[in-house]
Amino acid sequence: MLCYKRREDIERVLKIVKGEGKKVGFLPTMGALHDGHVSLLRQSKRAGEITVCSIFVNPTQFNQQEDFVKYPITTASDLLILSQNDCDIVFLPEVSEIYPNGTTTKTLNLGKITTILEGAHRLGHFDGVAQVVGILLDIISPHHLYMGQKDFQQVMVVQKLIEVKPYKTRLVICPTQREKDGLAMSSRNVRLTPENRIHALSLSKVLFYIKENYRNLSNEKLVELSYELLSKTPEIKIEYLNIVSKYSLEPIETGNQSEPAIALLAAWVGNVRLIDNILL
Repeated sequence: MLCYKRREDIERVLKIVKGEGKKVGFLPTMGALHDGHVSLLRQSKRAGEITVCSIFVNPTQFNQQEDFVKYPITTASDLLILSQNDCDIVFLPEVSEIYPNGTTTKTLNLGKITTILEGAHRLGHFDGVAQVVGILLDIISPHHLYMGQKDFQQVMVVQKLIEVKPYKTRLVICPTQREKDGLAMSSRNVRLTPENRIHALSLSKVLFYIKENYRNLSNEKLVELSYELLSKTPEIKIEYLNIVSKYSLEPIETGNQSEPAIALLAAWVGNVRLIDNILL
């Protein structure tokens, strides 16, 4: 496994790789890797690609400095995981390598998708996401970009970015990976106390409840009952819980089964913010 910190070094190597006719798959991560990330890596490897993984905690996508400071840094174990799963190349840049002119966030006009749900609660978050993904795509220029469904709105923002630029990269969305008890795998899970790790299970349980009852109850009633279920766990503070169109993330009318839907939520469990979703 090769590891590079400088843009010019990885660009030089990838130019050789592509010149040999090899395809490149790319996984942009912020480290604190888990089996969800490994599933993305394996999908790229199954496609026979030279697989590149970046580890970069992007400061411009954190709307709260405290959250940025607390983000888990586990570089040694991350590199071990990547090595054990046959990652070919790791890009491990410093902030100055990605933002040589400083970390001022640039706003890209990607439409309403950046301002609703997560965007409404984390102002500027998706500007930072789009900015760093754009920079990484400029550097790596992969054939395929692999991202997980758990960060569904982020995936939609990146897809919009790819279309607007436009990049020749194709986005591959991989299923959410869950622990055996149903909790969606997340780098933030390591920050949960043992007690709140148990409380966090209520999030996936309520999503499974929505999926099970989606055709039997109205969307409004499902959301109402879901809030009631989550209110029984006082350690959970809901930021949003919505049933929306899979394509636009806009509300859909109850009974409109012809339009694919998704239930998304964000909540604080203790002092850790978690997101999750389920396709309906």
